[in-house]
Amino acid sequence: MDADRVCLTFNAGSSTLKIGIFDAGTGAARPIGKGKIDFDDSALVLRYWLGDDSFERPLSGDNGDRFAEVIEGSLDHLLAQLPPGSLKLASHRVVHGGLRFREAAALDAQTICDIEARVPLAPLPQPQALRVIRALQDLRPDILQTASFDTAFHATQDDLVRRLAIPRSLHDEGLRRYGFHGLSYKFIAGALKRQAPEAGGKVVAAHLGSGASLCALQGGISRDCSMGFSALDGIPMATRPGSLDPGALLYLMRKGTRDQSELEHFLYHACGMLGVSGISGDTRDLLKDVRPEAAQAIDLFCFRIASEIGRMSVTLGGLDAIVFTAGIGENQPEIRRRVAAHLRWMGLQLDDGRNEANITVISAPDSRIAALVIPTDEEQVIADEALAILRAG
Repeated sequence: MDADRVCLTFNAGSSTLKIGIFDAGTGAARPIGKGKIDFDDSALVLRYWLGDDSFERPLSGDNGDRFAEVIEGSLDHLLAQLPPGSLKLASHRVVHGGLRFREAAALDAQTICDIEARVPLAPLPQPQALRVIRALQDLRPDILQTASFDTAFHATQDDLVRRLAIPRSLHDEGLRRYGFHGLSYKFIAGALKRQAPEAGGKVVAAHLGSGASLCALQGGISRDCSMGFSALDGIPMATRPGSLDPGALLYLMRKGTRDQSELEHFLYHACGMLGVSGISGDTRDLLKDVRPEAAQAIDLFCFRIASEIGRMSVTLGGLDAIVFTAGIGENQPEIRRRVAAHLRWMGLQLDDGRNEANITVISAPDSRIAALVIPTDEEQVIADEALAILRAG
């Protein structure tokens, strides 16, 4: 591997750490490898590919007090395959930038403090990113670190869209709709311009995975998002409920679910399609299962997606195209077919053969609305933003 300037991207979740490896020596971020650590494994392993080679390397440490050992071991393995001194840049996906961060930022002491101050806005994912940032600070103080924020892409939304019907003082202190999956939607907005400019200017992108949301795009700019103040809002997900009447939470509290951690676990891990089906939160499992509870979970998922597309058409004042992306959106034709069936009244018609083949344009020639499948790449956006900061500095 002859890369002389390498950028590593880190996407830290509660149970996984995804690492992107990019050659930044040509002035653009070119992907040359990827890695992943699954913290649910009994013995931690770094699985990665670099160029044409793939590797599995055991790691010491854990997802708790010895987390820094995981990062140290991962760096040792990765850098052993790269030219000495080639690591120049590390960039991180940070879920919440609040009102402070409207674009990617270089990480210094103040910026890290500002990210930490927003932990209450994203109490589960924000600390995961901070752990990686601090570990790299200690291990490689010589390299530039940057952060890319999932909320930043949605900062273009109008105040009317972002406002909750609560006292103004709470809105002013930050209790408002933010929107998430912004790095994915930024990639989709760019891909649309390159791959399908004919799709038009009013687009709803559906990022459908275990976490799922939709975004209304107008000319590549975010105008609305199904997720709001938190990543619990919007459509049902694998284990998250989506939109939920606050009265339901008051009811649960009266019934005895008073502990914050218990309620948090319920909302993040016991609801969504898992809760409805009682079987699984994975649409692949549910589509294969013949039990009526599985079918109902899938039906609810698809119905709510279609309903949200209708709502976003109001925000946009019309609709030219729908884009399906992320794990479910890119790979499950049956989910796309069921969503589209709810939208026939809008003039959406899929081409069955194209849909089954997962090709880019899946709408029928006479469909009034274009339907597309575009793979997303959040790591590419993170690397591109990091390289822009490096060049500007």
